[in-house]
Amino acid sequence: MYSKFCENHNKSKVVKDLNKTQKKEEKNMKKGIDFIGVGVGTIVFNEEGKVLLAQRGLKARNEIGKWEFPGGGVKFRETCENAITRETKEEFDIEIKIIESLDFFDDHISEEKQHWVFPAYISKLAGGVAKINEPDKCQDFKWVKLSEICLEDVSNDTRLICQKFIEKYGEDKVF
Repeated sequence: MYSKFCENHNKSKVVKDLNKTQKKEEKNMKKGIDFIGVGVGTIVFNEEGKVLLAQRGLKARNEIGKWEFPGGGVKFRETCENAITRETKEEFDIEIKIIESLDFFDDHISEEKQHWVFPAYISKLAGGVAKINEPDKCQDFKWVKLSEICLEDVSNDTRLICQKFIEKYGEDKVF
């Protein structure tokens, strides 16, 4: 009886140790690299019909120095709409009103061996004055007309969003 208890106890201990090791490994895994990352993005229009572009900072997850639309990662159990609202508030201290979903994208950043999937939204500025809240992730921002965006200077995901928006509405459409 005692040996059966010890055997079961040892098996239980091995399982617990494996679970601890697995949890440590999962904590060290990187979104977009070790598994497909889930993100969100949005084109934010202001009252002048210009869109918000941010320049990725030195501690950005990828494509450092490139210009991009606001966005970020989706947290566990968070809706995509809540994620983009949270991200724009955290990064720029602005409130947005989501107008519509633009499309769903599959983004392969080959040079950095990353893979992301994300929905993109079209939003309007609903409150606040944009400012940089996370200077390590964002080193600059500007409001520009969509037609003024140089696709060679933007991140891969922003290029995909721009191309889809222009295909669907043309480059002069504002919200």
